Amino acid sequence: MATNARSKLMGGALAAMLSMGVCTSASALDWSDNSVSWRWGTQYAEPFNSKDIHKNIFALTHVSGYQYGSNFLNIDVLFSDKNDPKRFGSSDGAQEIYLVYRHTFDIGKISGKDLRFGPVRGLGLTAGFDWNSKLDAGYNSRKQMLVLGPTLKFDVPGFLDVSLLWLDESNRPSASPGAFNPGYPTGRYHYRDHAMLTAAWGIPIGEKWGFEGYGNLIDGKGRDEVGARTAVETNIDMQLMYDAGPSLGLAKKTFRVGIEYQYWKNKFGNNHSGPAGSGAFARTPMLRAEYHF
Repeated sequence: MATNARSKLMGGALAAMLSMGVCTSASALDWSDNSVSWRWGTQYAEPFNSKDIHKNIFALTHVSGYQYGSNFLNIDVLFSDKNDPKRFGSSDGAQEIYLVYRHTFDIGKISGKDLRFGPVRGLGLTAGFDWNSKLDAGYNSRKQMLVLGPTLKFDVPGFLDVSLLWLDESNRPSASPGAFNPGYPTGRYHYRDHAMLTAAWGIPIGEKWGFEGYGNLIDGKGRDEVGARTAVETNIDMQLMYDAGPSLGLAKKTFRVGIEYQYWKNKFGNNHSGPAGSGAFARTPMLRAEYHF
């Protein structure tokens, strides 16, 4: 089966699964948590850009669970400084929206069976998508990505979920073809289907602290739009958060502050040892604050 045909088939099946999960969960949530957050750092990096970039990132996050599974939705709105300009020669920084949605079906709850074994307390099937739009002086990303694969739920305080996901990724940057080379594709470009090993965790430390984050190990996705071979990508984002709500007269877990660190090697699959340079290898400390409602 051709790659595009297989991707359309898998995409259709995934869309049907997501529709079923969203419709089911929307009418029968057992629990939910919504939050808005802000994070800030001065050492963000972008491929083909050797400068340190300051960014303010605002996010809306929704997490919920229902009888047969769980939902995760995060929308980041990112504002760069002039080192990542909106247009060539502009002092205005780039702007970006990045959306992630994941729905995990709990196979044990659906089947009515206890699927515990060893350190694993349950099995899931995760489906979802990523979507972004960025306005900048160079690439102007318009990413779309579907994900699907099995999930192991480990028996730890809090949670630790590890998934092996199939990725169907494409992009249609609005940059001029001449910004790259005469052979630059003008339509949506589909990368080779590839895999991602991913983990997400939230581990409480005592009454007021929490260690949270995610890690992605992403296989190379073949050739990019200009024929360069993509590299294996490593993205680890972790945070240590303190529950400051009670000190301010708020309920527990309402207002949290902390520090965050992101390690992102070969960002977006760009080899940091090649033309993408140091901007494809981000090591970014951040400050973070979040309000839950």
